[in-house]
Amino acid sequence: MKKKLIAEFVGTYVLVFAGPGAMVIDEITKSITHVGVALTFGLVVTALIYTFGHISGAHFNPAVTFGFWVRGDISLRDSLSYIVIQFGAAIAASYTLFLLFGNVANLGATLPLSSESQSFVLEFILTFVLMIVILGSAVHGKAVKSFAGLSIGATVGLMAMFAGPICGASMNPARSLGPAVVSGATQHLWLYLVATVLGAIAASLVYQTLHE
Repeated sequence: MKKKLIAEFVGTYVLVFAGPGAMVIDEITKSITHVGVALTFGLVVTALIYTFGHISGAHFNPAVTFGFWVRGDISLRDSLSYIVIQFGAAIAASYTLFLLFGNVANLGATLPLSSESQSFVLEFILTFVLMIVILGSAVHGKAVKSFAGLSIGATVGLMAMFAGPICGASMNPARSLGPAVVSGATQHLWLYLVATVLGAIAASLVYQTLHE
């Protein structure tokens, strides 16, 4: 379990350092662009899955961990340990960005462009799709699992590409909590904690029905 938790910490740290970090650096240099930020998220997720997938399952996301817990793939005790580590890593990564660049662009915090209800529905759907892709490409017995990292990373990049400007395309409570807590932009944090978890749980239940 120790190795799994270390893998989850390092993976979540790198994810939050690179993704929101790209948003911070783009705000400073105006060189990465929104497309570049979306690609950064997709590429870092792909790399991390291939690096740590065989160790911890490469969750790096409390919503995904909840989804696997609902399926019975991970015990409640282990899932809570994963989630604590993921949140801790996200806060550590955001604090690193703060030390390097200051509180620029709210450290890449996810914020709704319009109403909270609009972003809540979007985050639910995005996380639902992400969890379905994870289950279909990395868990299903007939899946070509060597391509799971590519399919999951591409999904994250795709969602960030088209939905990022509207809701932030978090799909990950840890990715949202770290920047929000360190930057102080916590006013909409609840929706990124609740909608993502509900989306992942719904996907697990639907996939279970499909698989049966």
